[in-house]
Amino acid sequence: MDIWNKFVGWAADQGLSLANVVLRVIIILALGILVMHVINRIVSRALKRSRLEKAAHSLVKTLTRTVMSVLLALMVASAMGIDVTGIVALASVLTLAVSLALQNMLGNVIGGFTLIYTHPFRSGDFVEIAGQSGTISEIGMAYTKLITADNKIISIPNNAVVSAEIVNYSATGTRRVEIKVSASYDADAKQVVALLLQAADIPGVLEDPAPFAALSNYGDSSIEYTLRVWTATEDYWTVYFRILADIKPLFDRAGVEMTYPHLNVHLDK
Repeated sequence: MDIWNKFVGWAADQGLSLANVVLRVIIILALGILVMHVINRIVSRALKRSRLEKAAHSLVKTLTRTVMSVLLALMVASAMGIDVTGIVALASVLTLAVSLALQNMLGNVIGGFTLIYTHPFRSGDFVEIAGQSGTISEIGMAYTKLITADNKIISIPNNAVVSAEIVNYSATGTRRVEIKVSASYDADAKQVVALLLQAADIPGVLEDPAPFAALSNYGDSSIEYTLRVWTATEDYWTVYFRILADIKPLFDRAGVEMTYPHLNVHLDK
């Protein structure tokens, strides 16, 4: 009631009727909301034409709406005769207090700006961050969101993203597929290598760099071979599983045994 009485008294001192003040406030609110709508559309169009990552668009839009809402609130308060200078001073003190209490949140916001500026990844990139892997979908005010291969959404604090090691599998547009298999010591090494290269002769495997296969290790009960091929990032899993599926039938037809750990025991008579 005290605030209301002060408001009515201020209106009387200014020679304004209560209806005029209310009308002024309504007009300011209507124009303010209209301007905010127009600015939001302009910002959205500018973001679409800009080089800024789509994942960071929500962060920019949220900050724009927040700033405009604060300015509109100050204009309405001024129209109602409220001392805006005092509000700004009080807001500064409250901001400092909130900043001390919400250091982690502010760190996440600053981390969001850092990600926008350094752009270690782009929207749609497949990355690994802090032990979590997925496709970048959004950089928000506080969190970066990943969509995993099984369609789960993982939200990682921006502060943690900035300080973590980031592995971007999509940065260069290609990925290397590496497959290790084992074969019996009785198998001819050249034949095994040839069969692995045959398995790599499928759509999606790049010719440059050329597929590579070689004997890579002598195990206790088998010989290990490594096959390496390059493919477009989006074809990685298709190529990986196709080669895996083709290797065993090729080995079976050629009589190459894919061994497993075993122990040969010899008894002397």
